[in-house]
Amino acid sequence: MKVARTAHKRRSRLMTALFAAAFAALALTSMSTASAVHADEVGTDEYDYIFSGNVKNDNVPLEDVKITVEGGGYTAEVVTDAEGQWKIGVPEKATYTVTLDESTLPAGVIVAEEGPEKEVEFGLTKNKSVNFFLGEGVRVTVSFADQLVERIVNGLNFGLMLALAAIGVSLVFGTTGLSNFAHSELVTFGALMALIFSGTAFLGWPIYVAIPIAVVLSGGLGYVLDLGLWRPLRKKGVGLVQLMIVSIGLSLALRYIYSFFFGGGTYQLPGSGGDNIELFGSVKLSVIDLVSMGISIVVLAAVAFWLLRTRIGKATRAISDNASLAAASGIDVDRVIRIVWILGSALAGLSGILWAYFRPGIKWDMGTGILLLIFAAVTLGGLGTAFGALVGSIIIGLLVEVSTLWIPSDLKYVGALVVLILVLLVRPQGILGRKERIG
Repeated sequence: MKVARTAHKRRSRLMTALFAAAFAALALTSMSTASAVHADEVGTDEYDYIFSGNVKNDNVPLEDVKITVEGGGYTAEVVTDAEGQWKIGVPEKATYTVTLDESTLPAGVIVAEEGPEKEVEFGLTKNKSVNFFLGEGVRVTVSFADQLVERIVNGLNFGLMLALAAIGVSLVFGTTGLSNFAHSELVTFGALMALIFSGTAFLGWPIYVAIPIAVVLSGGLGYVLDLGLWRPLRKKGVGLVQLMIVSIGLSLALRYIYSFFFGGGTYQLPGSGGDNIELFGSVKLSVIDLVSMGISIVVLAAVAFWLLRTRIGKATRAISDNASLAAASGIDVDRVIRIVWILGSALAGLSGILWAYFRPGIKWDMGTGILLLIFAAVTLGGLGTAFGALVGSIIIGLLVEVSTLWIPSDLKYVGALVVLILVLLVRPQGILGRKERIG
């Protein structure tokens, strides 16, 4: 028994190191691929889809005004030339956010009507013109305190959504020891199922009907994967490192299956991009954001009740503490693990739907974009503890959003990485993890 516990402890520390290393490597990769080139044209030779426009004030061209195009994981920025013109090429036909940086406008000139940010998409052609109406006036600035409150609210929204996926990873790791890199594809699966049942190009059912169906199907996928893949591998005594490699292969396979059936485009769920409601100060949230936060809180409270008050929940915690002792006390370990897979996959599917609204758009690889943040949240909170995953997710969400007050948005994941490393240096077991001695 002591040898088994020692091996389990060593595996926990090994997984912690792997998570931190993977997060660092892929975060730096994302930094290197971000586009931030200053010129009057960017990507026009490389890509077929072109955004272009003019920036003028009373027919007078404005030079060196910064324009940013962002969407579908792609970001590029340019400055206008002497004629006030700019062009940016983008890789695919999707919805993009075109933003004019008001700080680069001459003194006294503002974006007079629709604001400095526009949600645009291509029509029948591969060229899209985006112009801004400028005029004389007083630019309204938002105080640092108001910006901070706004980022905190957005960070809480993001953290709650992230917690849904992170708890699933934590429960699976706690009961099986598996670091499931295919969890990101379960996130994507939920969003794709919601799209199939609600999208106007698909079945077109009401979104309030499509979401429960998508969540149930996500749970069903978790059941099928455990029954057909993970349980047979556990029965054969396959090691945890080999299981982790299998999960990476499964992730790649599912990802490219999604790509085959849905293509490389970006899809929108009904209700995306609704008008914002002024809450307090400068904080504005859409109805979708408010509903998303409400759903996340209710579901997380239900999961907490399930873990603390129900027989299966208590059995799940017992298996996480000591699977051998739990089995010896009469707990059906395989049955509990199967339920954990269903619950974890359903939560991941729901997280994917909310993620599609939070960062508008559904793509075949959308889950990969938050996989590192999920692992960071689980590691930060403490491996194998669901409540630790919740705490870690809230911290990661706040760090990601608040950090944009000081650093460019392309680097916002770096702040979460730095805090993750600092916490692990001081407390290697994570915030809510138990301190263990090896040997």
